[in-house]
Amino acid sequence: MDFIIEKLLGFTMVLTRISAFFLILPIFSWKSIPINIRAAATILLAIFFSMLTPLPVDAKGISALKVTLLLVNESLYGLALGLIGAVMFSTVKFAGQIIEREMGLVMAEILDPLTEESSQPLASLLEMIFVIMFLSANGHHLFLLIISRSYETFPAGSVPTVAVLTSGITKASSTMLMAGLRLAAPMLAAFLLMLVVLAVLARIVPEMDILFISFPIRIGLGLLMVATFLPFFHGFVSEFAEWMEKLLPL
Repeated sequence: MDFIIEKLLGFTMVLTRISAFFLILPIFSWKSIPINIRAAATILLAIFFSMLTPLPVDAKGISALKVTLLLVNESLYGLALGLIGAVMFSTVKFAGQIIEREMGLVMAEILDPLTEESSQPLASLLEMIFVIMFLSANGHHLFLLIISRSYETFPAGSVPTVAVLTSGITKASSTMLMAGLRLAAPMLAAFLLMLVVLAVLARIVPEMDILFISFPIRIGLGLLMVATFLPFFHGFVSEFAEWMEKLLPL
């Protein structure tokens, strides 16, 4: 009987961490994936890792309060891991929003087919392209590796401190801002050069309606720059894996 209780407790703790991780993690948490598939994948992974992960907690005579605290700790750790992954995954979308602002497409909105939420068209397009590149490079294996390494470092029942988790989330947010600005930097430089040229034209030809002319030029230049630098997005996939390894509390 004690053996069954120990196995059930270990499975519940593993299921709690993996469920919390997939609850926020990009791709797995998107509404475009049916909930029954997500639930089945979560349960199968929980069964797999519960058989490999030893339970450092003695299940004999454990109180309900201690079990609740253990499950809360596991859920917080899983949510922190998923949140760091979601923050880093939004870098490309953040860069796309910066480019759209320079193109004058701030008010443009579409229904994102991945998350089923309103989003800006260029940011959603760049995110879809990044997802395709990420999955083609077996990026989903990275998520499984994160779960595996989390149990190697912190087995079920032991989690890092709150300070370590908050530090990882804070560093991930700052890294996302810097990486997004770095991705959008060439486009921002091109738009700055365009503004200088338009300013010179406004001085040379005062009769020219610069505001009216700048709208199609902004959109055309933005699309041209995105198409030019799109092949370099593939290098961001490898950088994404490196950042996840450095920022995650593993």
